[in-house]
Amino acid sequence: MTEPKSCREAMTDTLLELAQNNRDIIAVTSDARGSCSLGKYSSALPGQFVECGIAEQDEIGIAAGLAAVGKHPYVFAPACFLSARSLEQIKVDVAYSHQNVKIFGVSGGISYGALGASHHSTHDIAVMRTFPDLAVILPCDAVQTEAMLRAVEKRNGAVYIRTGRAKVPAVYDKENGVECSPFIFGRANTIREGNDLTIIACGELVYKAMLAADKLKEENIRARVLDMHTLKPLDTEAVVKAAEETGAIITVEEHSVNGGLGAAVSQTVCENCPVPVHSLALPDEYIVAGDSGDVFRHYGLDTDGIVRAAEKFISEKKA
Repeated sequence: MTEPKSCREAMTDTLLELAQNNRDIIAVTSDARGSCSLGKYSSALPGQFVECGIAEQDEIGIAAGLAAVGKHPYVFAPACFLSARSLEQIKVDVAYSHQNVKIFGVSGGISYGALGASHHSTHDIAVMRTFPDLAVILPCDAVQTEAMLRAVEKRNGAVYIRTGRAKVPAVYDKENGVECSPFIFGRANTIREGNDLTIIACGELVYKAMLAADKLKEENIRARVLDMHTLKPLDTEAVVKAAEETGAIITVEEHSVNGGLGAAVSQTVCENCPVPVHSLALPDEYIVAGDSGDVFRHYGLDTDGIVRAAEKFISEKKA
């Protein structure tokens, strides 16, 4: 069985391998080589590494400049700072200017749980989705992160990638019964088959959604699970198919209930095949501080919380 590994480690290990064979790849960071696991990369390739200090706006501008002269820059910083301090630079210097910059936000969502609202990034999906020509990706495990990076390196265009911080179990493991390709840009993956309802999840909550589906199966509830790793462009075809075939959808995300996966899915369903949609997300409030596992349980975003929401949804569906 694949051992748990953090997505940030998978990201930088894979980037180092790619950069050793392509001198145009440049890693740019804002005093976050520890947070983003860039120590090995910076030691091995100091000539392909730019340290900006604590200056997130500057690192985006520098990356845009590197892209403008044909380099392949990868920006690394905590997601909470990239999606707040650097927002104007991402909007103007990268997206509006059509620059081939890959932006990697680590410790997204509530990964910095104990540090409170200043370090939570529960708004980033909502705002990044609004910028034309900026893709938004949330890989769920280290296996998918590696496959994702290899795919986006071949793709010319700006991308915002958000992961957590801690080691996470592998979703893409044969022992989990998951045989599909870990990453195809813009195409959701079916992790579990079912026709009673669909659970659409993104990021590291895909694993919890998979476990929830396995528990529901014991109650003769067959839940389809979709890994919606690419939030933009959204796989609307998979969403509409799920609505038509299962008649009910639950979305699960480590993000505000406003503007994220749930909002994107709801809009698609409303426009194409109206069925009930329930969004499991962080509420419209400043999130409690604490270990991320405890925070997930508090807001019903753990496996048991997803199971309870599905059971309630199924009972309402049958009523």
